[in-house]
Amino acid sequence: MASDGSNPQGRVLSGVHFMLGNYATAEGALAGGCDFFAGYPITPANEISERMSHRLPEVGGTFIQGEDELFSIYAVTGASLAGAKAMTATASAGFNHFQEGIGYAVAVEAPCVIVDVQRCRGENFATQADVMQMRWGTDGDYEIIVLAPSSIQELFDYTARAFNLAEEYRTPVIVMSETTISLMRERLDVPSADEIAVVNRRYTDLSPGEYKPFAAPEYGVPDFAPLGKGYNTIYSINPHDEEGSIDWDPDVYERMYDRLTGKIAKHRDVICQPRSYAVDDADIVLIAYGSEVRPALDAVEMAREDGIAAGLLKLDAVWPVPEEQIAAAMSKAKAVIAVEMNIGKYANEIERISAGRVPVHRCTKNRGIIHSPEEIYRSIKEVWK
Repeated sequence: MASDGSNPQGRVLSGVHFMLGNYATAEGALAGGCDFFAGYPITPANEISERMSHRLPEVGGTFIQGEDELFSIYAVTGASLAGAKAMTATASAGFNHFQEGIGYAVAVEAPCVIVDVQRCRGENFATQADVMQMRWGTDGDYEIIVLAPSSIQELFDYTARAFNLAEEYRTPVIVMSETTISLMRERLDVPSADEIAVVNRRYTDLSPGEYKPFAAPEYGVPDFAPLGKGYNTIYSINPHDEEGSIDWDPDVYERMYDRLTGKIAKHRDVICQPRSYAVDDADIVLIAYGSEVRPALDAVEMAREDGIAAGLLKLDAVWPVPEEQIAAAMSKAKAVIAVEMNIGKYANEIERISAGRVPVHRCTKNRGIIHSPEEIYRSIKEVWK
């Protein structure tokens, strides 16, 4: 948190806690340096706003409750461009209203963190149905970073990391939470402040006359201009050149989007850090993300006890797609099972990577409740036959 090991203003509640998932998300944000939050009430994400409304003022930050989700996303984007580490949180229905603002944040390269606590349409039941909207919801060509925690500990860890990724790549980062884990209480180990890595955005050392706000190497990230120091930057969603001037030239447009997409896609091996469980000798490899990792891992253990060589690839980031890691996990397998709490969405990406080399089966569920280990194990046995 601080290079000298200090804990400024009590941001980091180091120690062992028994904590609600939404509270862990808020504490992870604070540990990551969040100093601005804007939100609008919506279940099952309300406890994030509640926690931030108390904690942010305690550490010198700003909390704002707006009149709707449009206010939230644009307040966060504006605060980010003004230098804040900013976050908002919502649930699936509210995430719908964020899409235009996310597109703006992508275009002007405003780092921010967006938490989407997924719920079924209109009801607070479990789902992973937003996984494709998180990638493709807004307009234009773009890449996005979406982290998928599966526990209270990871809600803390991944939210803190989301701020680092947002600052490093100058982009909105989405934390894909779920009803399942957001309203659950579980052990949380918060490390000391000096053990938490915190990344801050880079500011230019060029003069206002020399500075170009969107100039960067190929697939690189531009430096920010310090606020109130004479740098006049236009932050427009329109196609713009390196100086920020609106420019409709096709070559300028193409260069801009090549860099915007490339700065994430070309670094996916660093952004994506999936974990493997018993994959090396597995005949059947399960691929899961979010809360579905928990029963999938239990199902792998059940299969191993019955002599079935099963393994699990746990995706920590679903976007960008960790293509190389998925391909490596399935390279020796006889079959792959995509485990999802929806009608089968991310399975399409897994099938694309397989390209027919390994059969990909689907273990999906869209009933407002997480899979049980027994349900996933039945899928393993069906494939094993």
